[in-house]
This record gives sequence, C-alpha cells and structure tokens, in this order.
Amino acid sequence: MVNSWKERLTAYYEKHELKADIGFFLGGFLVDVFTLADIDDPFSIAQQVIYLTLVGAILHYDFLQARGLLKIPERWSRAWNFRHLALHFLLGSLLSIYSLFFLKSSSFFSSIGFVLILMGLMIANEMKSMQKHADIKIGLYVICVFSFFSMLFPVLLGFVGRLPFTLSVATTLLMIYGAYRLLLRRIHDAPSLRRHLVAPGGAVMGLFLLFYLIGWIPPVPLSVQNMGIYHHIEKIDGNYVLSHEKPSWKFWQNGDQDFYAEPGDKIYFFARIFSPGRFDDSVILHWSYKDPRAGWKSTDRVAMRVTGGRRNGYRGFSVKQNYAPGSWRVSVETTDAREIGRLYFNVIPVPEADPQRRFEESIQ
Repeated sequence: MVNSWKERLTAYYEKHELKADIGFFLGGFLVDVFTLADIDDPFSIAQQVIYLTLVGAILHYDFLQARGLLKIPERWSRAWNFRHLALHFLLGSLLSIYSLFFLKSSSFFSSIGFVLILMGLMIANEMKSMQKHADIKIGLYVICVFSFFSMLFPVLLGFVGRLPFTLSVATTLLMIYGAYRLLLRRIHDAPSLRRHLVAPGGAVMGLFLLFYLIGWIPPVPLSVQNMGIYHHIEKIDGNYVLSHEKPSWKFWQNGDQDFYAEPGDKIYFFARIFSPGRFDDSVILHWSYKDPRAGWKSTDRVAMRVTGGRRNGYRGFSVKQNYAPGSWRVSVETTDAREIGRLYFNVIPVPEADPQRRFEESIQ
C-alpha cells in the first residue's frame, strides 16, 4: 500500500512536473512574504545559511550525477527524484527574502530595474526550455550567495558603502572558486567546469558590479520607514511633533507635499530610517529643484547620522529656508550615492500671511 502511494505520487509529479515546480517555487516565495523577519534576526540568518547549504549540496551532487560519477543508494533514490521540488522551494524562499529586503532598502525609482531583472531570472527558471540548463540554476544560486553576503557584511560592520560591497564580491568569488576546485577533484574536465560553473557565476558577479556602479544595488540593510514635508518640526520629550496643513482626505500624501508657502515659512523634511542594532553610519538628505529650463538641479546635501537599535527607526530632519516656487524633491542617499528613498513635493507661493491659519499635528 505504501509503495503504491509513493508510485502514484511519483507518477503524478512526473506528469505535472512543471506545475509542481512552479507551485513549490511560489510556495517558498509566499512563505517569506508572510514570515519576513528583521535583517539582523539570528534565526533568519541561520535559516538562510541552511537553505544556501542545501541548494549548494543539491547542485554539487547534480553535477556529479550528470557525469555518471554519483550512484544514489536505492533507499534514497525516490527522495532524490524529488530534489528539483526542494531546489525550487529553497530558491523561491531565498529569492523572496532578498527581493523583499532589496525593495525595502531603496526607492521604487532606483530599484525597479534591478528588481525586474531579478524577477525575470526567477520566471526564466520556471520555463521548461530553461530548466534543461543547469547554468540558470548556478546563476540564481550565485545571486542568492552574493545577496546573503551583501546583507551580512553591513550588519556585521555597522555601515554600508564600498568596503562591505567589496567584501561581498570577494567572498562570493572565493566560494565559486572553492566549488570549482572541489568538483575538479572528481570531474577531470576543467573546460567544462569553467563553462558551466565559473562562467555563469562570473557573469552574475559582473552584472552586480555594473549595477553597483550605476546605483542599482539597494543599500541593504537601511530602509526608509517614513518621510514627509512639514511646516514645522519640534522635538518634545523624545518625540517629534510634526506640523502640517494637509487635510485628512489626502491620505496618500506624506505631510504637506502641496506646500503652501506664506512669507517667512521654512520647509522641514522628516525621515524615519530603519537600521540594525550596533549600526552607526550617515545618510545624505539631497535637495533638488526642477528648473523650468535646465531640469533637476542639486541645491543642498545635508548629512544625517543614523544609529541602529531603535525598532521604530532612527528619526531626523532637515530645514530649508531659501527656496523657489515649483517642483522639488528630496532623496535619502547613502554616502556612496545609493538612493534609499525619494519624495516629491510642490512649493506654491502665498503672497500674504493668513491670520486664521491652523496646523494639524502628528507625533513620530
């Protein structure tokens, strides 16, 4: 009875292999959408290490079996036949973790290209024509390994920038080389290994380097939790009191994104930024004005220190006193010019002060 049940399950999987693979891949993705922990959570880091180890082991033994260098014991053969389901689930889970963290750690405008490419690779992995090529899985695995280290090193070092990125690249390349040397002991075909292991891994790292140079790699683990434009900000008893005119029905705006500027008004930009514990770094609040003729022009760059450990995010603000009417934006950037968040607003001049003017207050 047990054998017939296993045989039916195996037969069903073989008949619906593509649908099953996609289901397990999406299952891994959805599990992490609803269970995503903080980036420095020890259990989450341990889970990623286990998943990466399992995926690496499956790919390693797949290499050996494809070349007739591995014989699976009879008692494990049935379980081994389902390795692709496990591989799809684990890759789906890992890629969902990193996609969500990348999305949280950058503005939509700076990350959309990178995330679309990542999603395209995930879709390619589910296409029947692509599943015959182990190179795709190697590429996805290298993406996961690099993503893991690109999140781990900033958490360990307490800052983002060129050094954590360089360490992430170097460590990933060392792991690719280590896997190559390990397989070379059994597979005495260096050109084939370089073509099917080193080449896809190196191509992925080349793309990551290009994305970093053009600012597409999100600055994990920093993320903007809240930002807005206000008429006044005051810190009272450890809380920030934000004054704004925005009516309650404009729920989609962050403060006074339609900033009605009476004589003497100052523009206040507020940001709440998440960073892990023991994190100590700076971000740049970059003010830009859209000149009607010359386009966007940088006006101010204000440094704001960010320290971790506060669950609701580190809070700070910048004030601008001299401004022109028209379109403005403030970008929250790292010291190596990667964008975490961006907010657009309009300055609308009001010639005379209104003595009946009233402000609403919110507390952060």
